[in-house]
Amino acid sequence: MAMGLRVRRLKEAYKLISPGKRCKQLVKDSNLLPPLLNYSKNSCAHTNTRCHHDHRYSTISEAVPELLVQLDFPSIIKSTIDQPEGPSHCWLNGIPDKNSLKDGIFLVLVAGFVDSSSITEDDFVSMLEKVKFLQHRYPFLQIIGFQDTEIPLCSSDICTHLLGRTLREYITFPVLLANKDILEISSEACYLMFKGSEGPSIYYGKEADMVILDKAIKDFRVQETKNPKIMHNLTSTWVKPTDDFKEPPLCFPLRNLLLYFPGGISVDESGNRLFLSDSNHHRVILLDGNGMILDSIGSSPGHEDGEFESVKLRRPTASFYHATEDCLYLVDSENHAIRRADMGRRVVETLYPRSKTNKSSSIWSWILGKLWPANDLAAQSEELNPDALVFPWHMLKSPNGDLLILNRSCETLWIMDLASGMIREVVKGFSNISEICEPLIQEKSMLLNQIPNDWLQQQVDAHCSSKRTPYVELISSVKTFQDQILICDTVGQMVLKLNRNSGSISSFQFSNLGILGFPYWSTSPLERVCAADAALAANSIDHIESFYLLPGKVDIRLNVDIPEYVDLVEPLSESCIWRQTRGAAAEIAEADSTITSSQKVGVAQQWYDEIDHLAFSTPEVEATIEEGTMSRAEEIPEGKVEISCSVNLSPGTSEVIISAALYLRLKRDSDASSDSRERKAARIADLLNPGTRASRDVTLQFLLTSKRDLEEVIITRPIHVRLKFDCPNHPKADNSKDIILTDTSLNVNVALK
Repeated sequence: MAMGLRVRRLKEAYKLISPGKRCKQLVKDSNLLPPLLNYSKNSCAHTNTRCHHDHRYSTISEAVPELLVQLDFPSIIKSTIDQPEGPSHCWLNGIPDKNSLKDGIFLVLVAGFVDSSSITEDDFVSMLEKVKFLQHRYPFLQIIGFQDTEIPLCSSDICTHLLGRTLREYITFPVLLANKDILEISSEACYLMFKGSEGPSIYYGKEADMVILDKAIKDFRVQETKNPKIMHNLTSTWVKPTDDFKEPPLCFPLRNLLLYFPGGISVDESGNRLFLSDSNHHRVILLDGNGMILDSIGSSPGHEDGEFESVKLRRPTASFYHATEDCLYLVDSENHAIRRADMGRRVVETLYPRSKTNKSSSIWSWILGKLWPANDLAAQSEELNPDALVFPWHMLKSPNGDLLILNRSCETLWIMDLASGMIREVVKGFSNISEICEPLIQEKSMLLNQIPNDWLQQQVDAHCSSKRTPYVELISSVKTFQDQILICDTVGQMVLKLNRNSGSISSFQFSNLGILGFPYWSTSPLERVCAADAALAANSIDHIESFYLLPGKVDIRLNVDIPEYVDLVEPLSESCIWRQTRGAAAEIAEADSTITSSQKVGVAQQWYDEIDHLAFSTPEVEATIEEGTMSRAEEIPEGKVEISCSVNLSPGTSEVIISAALYLRLKRDSDASSDSRERKAARIADLLNPGTRASRDVTLQFLLTSKRDLEEVIITRPIHVRLKFDCPNHPKADNSKDIILTDTSLNVNVALK
């Protein structure tokens, strides 16, 4: 077999280096392709002897295969970085940081992101997982996807297709689309790796496994520097990076949907509880059979144990509830981990892999762990285990008590001992896995067979199922509950329930949404706000207003007008309001401003110590209501939301940031023909994308193709209001010793766009 591959590579090399019509046409047509190496008919004898060029052919036995044709790929990327779109290229989901292009190590995945007809879907997903794994393992690595196409650049079909793929695969690196044939390597996808302006090395997709790519990155890293950088560029010296986590820019607006790729569901029948993995929101939602949300596990993307409010997950999927232990076992897919949530103590801990932080218990190690992520250094010192848990997705419990963990395509099985959390065996190949898991998989398949085929076909189009067992990729998305079958709809971003008696399908209705709190992607840490006045520039700011007030207590009443065509799903609760204040005696007007006076810094610190950072109080509601009067909730007119809070201001410059999450949906029209589906989708897209035309069009296309009732779509609409205060010194009392504190009331009116 190895000899056959060598012969095939020789034929491909012959096509590439021979001065045929195809190579000449490539050079003539492409304005992006640099000149190839000079060659002549006599430079290489077309025999079994090796060519006298500095190139080798990629084979399985060669750990670091070299490129066949000299390509100036770094120059191609750098020539496109200044503009998101050009005559021959466009960046589909964002562009990389231009400043990082100078010295970084690049890994380019050349494959069919838009049209994967050249390779099978399973092979493409496997390549994608390798790249994402290396991206997590080496944060310094610059990842780029590349695809050439004959389709017009930036067409809506391309963007919609990529949006759907990004939702499923969570592509967090930019994808470069070009209408020129830059690389011609038969019909095979490959990896390109290069550093700086050096020429790339080629690694063929099917032949380059994770160990080969990992070794190549380490070799590049050793060549780059003998002293790897530990420090990271931070917005503020107080800000800890979020584990170098990136999210796909193409999907930013869709994150404001209530559910964002529900990846798995499990049940606790006796406790009437459901556990829904809201995968791309990096959380698990606990709810009862009526849809009332009881709790939420996960605060933001990352990997950190702790209480439900602070624990960090990274794309959780399947789960399994252990009734005896009252614990929920979670597949933390992109952390390559299994987590255990103690429902009684409300604490999450990592079952696998075992944490290695206990090896060093010094206070300095603890401080470094809090300030700086250690995955960069750890990855360079650890050897890659090819049998380790990588991108798990499904979880089943075997009759003997073991946990059966499978990847998404069901091509790899990890058998884990539940008591010790150790992996006892790794099985590869769907046929071998079927011998072990066939009864459990068939049980899930029987549930899927009861679901209408047209709905399943829509899901299969998204998952490209090609296994002997139909819809095997969906086994974690279906579960029985009482007389219903619950299905996670990853295309429509909702949960459906099928009545097994009547056969009717309806969407699952949610309530008590305020318990989910304020979305993590819309928050700005207090220390980051202090470091830069424009720190919230990435977030949409609904209202900014400045006031000149005397120091003291300020009661703020914020009145928010919502659009007339939407309804508030439920009244705003205190649990979904996020407020913070910052202040200093010195002006902080620009992001790069510095404080030169040490006296001002001292006063600012004194302000924090005296006020204890935050001082909030909620206006008390009268216990009794006089006859003929209305309650406070009834006084608020329809279409308005009121938020009240109080803060204490000291002399100097202060700022209050009031944020809340409003859960909205379109008003249900009695006359269905009065508003077209396109009009409804446009209104939702406007709420999700205020002022961003390009993203709005992609979102609009996504909503129109989702085949769901748009009047049931729940939108999380974050609002941000920034109130700036300039306060003089405290007025003195008549005795010139005491100071006077002033009580002030403010009304702030905001209209949502």
